[in-house]
Amino acid sequence: MPAHAPDRRPVPHPGPHPDPNPDVPGMPVDDPLHRERAHLAASRAALRVMREDVKALDIKDVTANWVNAEVLERQIEDRISALADLAHAPLFFGRLDYLHAPGVDQEEEAGRECFYIGRRHVHDGDGDPMVIDWRAPVSQPFYRASKKDPMDVGRRRRFGYTGGELTAYEDEDLTDPAGADAASALLQAEIERPRVGPMRDIVATIQPEQDEIVRAGIGGTVCVQGAPGTGKTAVGLHRVAYLLYAHRERLARTGTLVVGPNRSFLRYIEQVLPALGELNVAQATVDDLVAHVEVRGTDPAGTARVKGDARMAEVLRRAVRSGVTMPVEPVVVVRGSRRWRVPAYELEEIVRELLDRDIRYGAARDALPQRIAHAVLVRMEQAGEAPDDRVQDAVARNPAVKAAVKAVWPAVDPAKLVLRLLSDPDFLAEHAAGILSEDEQRAVLWAKPPRSVRSAKWSAADAVLIDETMDLVTRTSSLGHVVLDEAQDLSPMQYRAVGRRCTTGSATVLGDIAQGTTPWATPGWQEALLHLGKPDAVVEELTQGFRVPREVIAYASRLLPAIAPGLAEATSMRESAGDFAVRAVAGPEVLDDAVVAACRDALRREGSIGLIAADARVPVLAAALAGAGLSHLAPGEETTAEARLTLVPASLAKGLEYDYVVLDEPAAIVAAEPDERTGLRRLYVALTRAVSGLTVLHAEALPGELERPEG
Repeated sequence: MPAHAPDRRPVPHPGPHPDPNPDVPGMPVDDPLHRERAHLAASRAALRVMREDVKALDIKDVTANWVNAEVLERQIEDRISALADLAHAPLFFGRLDYLHAPGVDQEEEAGRECFYIGRRHVHDGDGDPMVIDWRAPVSQPFYRASKKDPMDVGRRRRFGYTGGELTAYEDEDLTDPAGADAASALLQAEIERPRVGPMRDIVATIQPEQDEIVRAGIGGTVCVQGAPGTGKTAVGLHRVAYLLYAHRERLARTGTLVVGPNRSFLRYIEQVLPALGELNVAQATVDDLVAHVEVRGTDPAGTARVKGDARMAEVLRRAVRSGVTMPVEPVVVVRGSRRWRVPAYELEEIVRELLDRDIRYGAARDALPQRIAHAVLVRMEQAGEAPDDRVQDAVARNPAVKAAVKAVWPAVDPAKLVLRLLSDPDFLAEHAAGILSEDEQRAVLWAKPPRSVRSAKWSAADAVLIDETMDLVTRTSSLGHVVLDEAQDLSPMQYRAVGRRCTTGSATVLGDIAQGTTPWATPGWQEALLHLGKPDAVVEELTQGFRVPREVIAYASRLLPAIAPGLAEATSMRESAGDFAVRAVAGPEVLDDAVVAACRDALRREGSIGLIAADARVPVLAAALAGAGLSHLAPGEETTAEARLTLVPASLAKGLEYDYVVLDEPAAIVAAEPDERTGLRRLYVALTRAVSGLTVLHAEALPGELERPEG
């Protein structure tokens, strides 16, 4: 990053925005960098005043009761937190000099107006903006304007920071449509800036194709197929921030959720939205969403694949409705001296109508006593009485009616029903007939059925089946927007579990088919979106990489013909090729020492280091690192610890990134998976975690796909 001077000759400040002019020792008062630093200082001061104003609010005479007071106090606390001035996050990162003031007729406005673009809105004491929120419409040209389409912007200025101090700026003149768009050195430097700790936002580096996805409307679902390093996770998180800005009241009522593949991943991304001022977005894994029972068991791959198949939804639906029986006795309701009789055939008509409507099992069960009571009220009216709603409710609670409902439409306990389905071969065969083959039925049955729900060793796939059953009984509450990351690894039943949590809302689906590493990974997005309940979603593809160096992504892309033949290879906008090496060692006995030496060498560099290895190799390498005196972390601990070296099992590498990666024994990573294709996909993930450099060390032969000649 430039130390202080711009890469291109600066354009004079356009006005009419006043130029601050404090005394900065050692710098001419007319220096543009001097003025920008002054504006930064003034903006920070204004932000502090905004925060103090919120702190000073007195609400003791505003609210009517303690509930309202508590809600308002929580909102004020959130506002205070959102106005925090984060020292590590520049308050503004760019400036737009408009040729005409936005919203003003060009004939009426002869001057220019400039806007500073930052993470949040800041205004002065008069209410005039000092920093514009990056999500505001006036900020959009910062990401999309070009010489061919300047969007009424004369100049775009980017700022460079070092340790929180504004140290550089770079100008781009957009007034010459014939000129070529120049690459930004500051943008490149920001992308390549070493990273230690949790994931950071990319608000200063969002590219035009990313911005289109970020600002897509809330009305529809967007699916992003993104190659490694294209920023799909960051795009999804920034989309949440944008939607909360544009539709805050709506999403405040309905809620937002980010779903990630594991807890390590969620810890890694957890600071992105707070840095953008958004504090109330829930985060969870799919396992968290369906945590209705304690998961203590695991399924073989074949069993998990069948349990995760969408056909299981129909098996469960049949099993839930199997308890409904047709009435054979009439219902007789006694009220005072009168007896009211509803015959069995009429009860059967009511039951069949409710079944045909195919509403939730629990909702139909709740409706049944009211329908029976209505039949009784019809008889009362025919007899000359004038019953009202209170009478109908009383009849619905009559013991005879309640007994009939219990016999005809019994309550269903979802966990007990799934337990029976997986334990009772006859019950499973009855409801899986024509859906699951005999072999598939045997695969999902427990070899030793548990005695109770509590004693059962439920698997993660079982928990999803219970969640599906719960939704068949009672509708799952829907959120306003859900972001689903690493979506390629979900089973159809897991897609259904996420989808029913946004049935009345929208979703942002993020993933890469080439990185699907579960036995049930989706073969394509159209099928996945169908299971999610969003078949009309727009699928966008990101192929330009910003994170992975050019040589590294080219090397990893050698695997694509074998793991995802329909996908285009990713390209890299990185000008530097990256530090890349593939080294063979003399044998397995010296591999550990070579890995330790590579890690020690990497620690001499700036930034984070990830040592990625097959899961079975992790304990061995942990001991080798400890023996060499190299402290290391586990994935997810980067957010709280200061050590820079993380030992990453290959199964947890997805979604993570490190400045420098040491990759241990590719053949072991491939061999650890149930089939070669899945193993190669796991290797593809591991190869693409590097931001600046990658060293591959191997004692065994490399997979043949990596050995193909260049070109």
